[in-house]
Amino acid sequence: MNENQLYLDEACRWKIKFLRKPSMAERMSKGVQAKINARIPDKVHKAVTESIKKMVEATLLGSNLTTLQKETGSLSLREKDQLAQKTIAQYQKAAAVEGVGTGAGGVVLGLADFPLLLGIKMKCLFELASIYGYDVKEKEERMFLLYIFQLAFSGEAHRKEIFRIIENWEAEKCDIDWQAFQQEYRDYLDLVKLFQLVPGFGAIIGGTANYKLLGHLGETARHVFHLRYIKETAGF
Repeated sequence: MNENQLYLDEACRWKIKFLRKPSMAERMSKGVQAKINARIPDKVHKAVTESIKKMVEATLLGSNLTTLQKETGSLSLREKDQLAQKTIAQYQKAAAVEGVGTGAGGVVLGLADFPLLLGIKMKCLFELASIYGYDVKEKEERMFLLYIFQLAFSGEAHRKEIFRIIENWEAEKCDIDWQAFQQEYRDYLDLVKLFQLVPGFGAIIGGTANYKLLGHLGETARHVFHLRYIKETAGF
């Protein structure tokens, strides 16, 4: 069995686990969040959607300007993966430090965690894309990163649709549904981030949560890039 086949098998096992049905606790949590969201006026949803859209677009632009394209064309998939894992670990540490700092400050600094953590996540995705040989200066590649982001931080139903688009990217390329983007992301983070706003206790929660969130995003990106890279190089 060659190296690429090993990574393909690993990615396929991850996919099955990733798309599994949610647990009872996860379904209950999603149900509660859906009821809460239904009570929020449309104009509030629209305002939040627009603010997140602008925040993400600004982050994408900033990450694009500060990310240097890595020369990894001569590396094997195994070597690229090793570099990717080191990169993820570095960003996990940065996110943990940021989470401890903002979590220690209670509500005011806790709210600042959202844009700061978003920036770290996007920068991580840009570097991973570069490692696997994708040019982040191209608009389509930046759009692809947003779909990876959505895949990592979405509920079951939306996750399956996003995965379908990612697996058929060349034919399915489409713009972002910003309403779904912000809603799924907020629902995914709501509970843990509420705990982070508690003064003192929030520092522990913030550091641990941010570390795990970056790890989750990184692992999602790794496997997605493996699937895409192998599909493209194998010509199927």
